[in-house]
Amino acid sequence: MTRIFLTGYMGAGKTTLGKAFARHMGLEFIDLDWYIEERFHRTISQLFAERGEDGFRRLERNMLHEVGEFENVVISVGGGTPCFFDNMDYMNRQGMTVFLDVNTDVLFRRLRVATQQRPILQGKTDEELREFISKALTSRLPHYQKARYVFDGSQLENRSQIAESVTRLQGLLGLQK
Repeated sequence: MTRIFLTGYMGAGKTTLGKAFARHMGLEFIDLDWYIEERFHRTISQLFAERGEDGFRRLERNMLHEVGEFENVVISVGGGTPCFFDNMDYMNRQGMTVFLDVNTDVLFRRLRVATQQRPILQGKTDEELREFISKALTSRLPHYQKARYVFDGSQLENRSQIAESVTRLQGLLGLQK
């Protein structure tokens, strides 16, 4: 039974690496945000607006506990998921936790082109975006660092880098195909 949780800031590559790693290892891939959206037929932004942050975070915790019971799965969690309740401790108890560590410059480059898909980033100047990422990453780092494994997620820009990262992650986790 394999259960792997990928954590890290938005734009760290959790979904990119998670999908490729799951496919390589013959595991199911679940993006927690997508799972929530499918279950509730609402976008994360809509759920946030309707329930407020506290209501959304409770719902997110419940869904984390649901997918955290699945077997042979790679689960990519939202950037804020590890920072609330006992979510990080729960993930550590349930399986292997991996923090995709990516510096502010790489996150800025990745998120700068995705501001339209991420409402929280819309309308920010480059300077505001860089500062927003830096502050949020600094505040979340203590939670992310509770993961059992730390993985450099900065090399996920093309198929070759993704394939190399999959191999490195497999080695880090000591898993056989």
